[in-house]
Formats: sequence, C-alpha cells, structure tokens
Amino acid sequence: MTTPPRSLQPSRRSQVPPFQVMDVLDRVAVLRADGRDVVSLCAGEPSGGAPSLVSEAAARIHASGRALTYTSALGIRELRAELAAHYRRWYDLDVDPARVAITTGSSGGFVLAFLAAFEAGDRVALARPGYPAYRNILSSLGCEVVEIDCGPDTRYQPTPALLDAAQADGPLAGLIVASPANPTGTMVDRGELAAIAGWCADHGVRLVSDEIYHGVTYPEPGAADPRGVCAWEHDDASVVISSFSKYWGMTGWRLGWMLLPEDLVRPADALAGNVALCPPAPAQYAAVSAFAEESYRECDEAVAEFARTRELLLDNAARLGWGESAPPDGAFYYWAELGPQLERWGSSAAYASALLEQAGVAITPGGDFDDRAGGRSVRLSFAAGSTAVGEAIERVVAFHGG
Repeated sequence: MTTPPRSLQPSRRSQVPPFQVMDVLDRVAVLRADGRDVVSLCAGEPSGGAPSLVSEAAARIHASGRALTYTSALGIRELRAELAAHYRRWYDLDVDPARVAITTGSSGGFVLAFLAAFEAGDRVALARPGYPAYRNILSSLGCEVVEIDCGPDTRYQPTPALLDAAQADGPLAGLIVASPANPTGTMVDRGELAAIAGWCADHGVRLVSDEIYHGVTYPEPGAADPRGVCAWEHDDASVVISSFSKYWGMTGWRLGWMLLPEDLVRPADALAGNVALCPPAPAQYAAVSAFAEESYRECDEAVAEFARTRELLLDNAARLGWGESAPPDGAFYYWAELGPQLERWGSSAAYASALLEQAGVAITPGGDFDDRAGGRSVRLSFAAGSTAVGEAIERVVAFHGG
C-alpha cells in the first residue's frame, strides 16, 4: 500500500497517548455486559451524583419548554456571580465576576488557559507523577513539556529548588501545580504555595493552579485551610482552574471554571467563542443551585463518606500487599507502588489487567500518570464508597492468595 500524501495523514499534534482510564472503563463495560460482577475503582467519579437542588433545577429547566440558547462565551452572569461569592465564602477573596470564566469542564478550561497563556515552543513544567491530560494537551499545542520528577521526599509536589533545576535547562514559561493532586492526593500547604507562587513571580513564569479537588480534603481538626489554599490568595496573575465534577459530584454535566488574570480575560473570551461558543446552557442554569446551603451540606456529607472510605482503605493497606504509598491528603485516590507484586507480574499494566480479568476489580496502571516509573505503581480510586472498596479489598487479598 502506498503511503498517503501528508495532507491525508493524521497530524503530528494528534499523536498523544490515550488516557488509559478510559480504556479500562471500556473493558469494564464489556465485562459487565457479559454478566461479570466488576468493582470499578479506576475513575475519579463520585458515586453520589449532583446535589438534589441541582438535579431538581435541571428537571424544571427541561420540563419548562424554555428555549436553551447560546449563552455568553464565558458563561451566564448568575453563575459567575455565585462563583465569586463562593470565593468570598471559602477563601475570603474578593473576585470580580468578570474574571470568572465558565468552561466545558476543567478540561475545556485547560485548553483555553494553555492557548491563551502559552506560545508553541514554550517550556511548561509540571510534576511527575501527574494528571496525563496536562502533558498531552500541552504537547498537542506545540509546547515543550518539562516533567519534574517529584517523589516521596517532596510529597510528590514541585519545590522552588526543583524549579531552579528545571529552569537551568532553559527558561520556563509556565508551571502547573495541582493540590490536591491526581494521582497522589497530596497537597501543598499555604507556605509551600506561597513559595511556589513567589518563585513564579520572580522568574516571570505563569502559574496554573489546578484546584478541582478543593473541598475533597481530609484535614486534621483545627487545620487553618481545611478545603485547600487558592493560588489567588498569593498572586492573582495566576490562572486558577476548578470544576463542578468532584466536590459537587457533577462529572457528566461537563462544567468547570477559571479565575483569570486581567490580561487573559479578553483572549480567553475570544478563544472560547471560537472553540465551543459557550458551555452547556442547561448545566449552567442548574449549577446556580450548587451554591445553596443545602447543596453545600450534601456535598460535605459526601466528603465525609470519602473520609470513611479512606480510613477503611488505610486500615487495610497492609492486607493489599502493595508497597510504598502516597499520603492521600485530598481527592479520592490511593497511589501505591506494587512492591512484591511487581516481581510476579512485571508491570502495573499486567497486574491491573489480571486483577480485572481474574478478580473483577478495576484499578488504573500507573503509566498514565508517570511514563518513566509508572510501570511500578497503580492508582485506586475510592470515590465509589466504602461498600465497593471493602469488597475490592477482599477480592485483592483473595487474588494474591490464589
């Protein structure tokens, strides 16, 4: 077969790795369709769904017969105002609603933020292990991804010293920090974030702060920042990206937001109007109810269940037979090396596949999050709740015994 001309070949920018979590989810669906009982702990998806008031609002919107037309590219005024009030409530920040941009999930926010803030060829740093979409979106946009190996000694988070080392190889244009982080669940405290934000300001580096798991945290009693620290508490030249998917449990609603520096508001507006026109209108109108007191209460109850499930998991960690793990300060992930299981299976991909096919437990191999050392680690999501996690633990123990 002759090679097609370049104009008929896929673009080089599209040649990014697939998100393995989605492949695992597809396999789970196939097994369940065949009648297999599978405990799925691979996706970061809260099992409880949206707050009641949000679901009720959505039902009224669709039943009303109102025309759901395009909204402003950066979202409806009511929702942007509610988010500004949310930042006053949680962080004591005065946020101008004009600097709040509603996006099609946090994923849409990352695309818009990277397009607005970085040029092709810019060097953008991020932690490894980390969420793979950062790397893959940046690569597809022509940026040079600078992965910083962050291990247990820095709690899997970047530090000014590590940034100095990365900067020595060439000037950085941007840094992505996630707290709580995916896949490790670790967080940066107020002092650490202040040091990172200060380093970025001193070196002319744009800080992008992923805060989508804020509120899904497990602080010690009396902790100063129980829900997480917002980057804008240190520098509003940073970009803050968040989402309704985690704390509010609204994954499929595809709704996120950004806090934008003043110089990026107009560029993001123009890009949003061209890329997606606007975020989903019905989701936006319903999400206004997410900020009612009752909705916060429901979400906090869901987080309390995550905390109970986390304790169940940590109490049984030794029984899992894995190795060193990250401290899950927030989010709902357990990131662990396979330890003795690695010698038997050779890689986390082989182990996770066998665990799914033989024991009916779906977890995610670590290669998604770390393309160098991830073959030694796995990520388990405990967002499904204590019943599912308890059953999965017993299956893992039996699988190792077999």
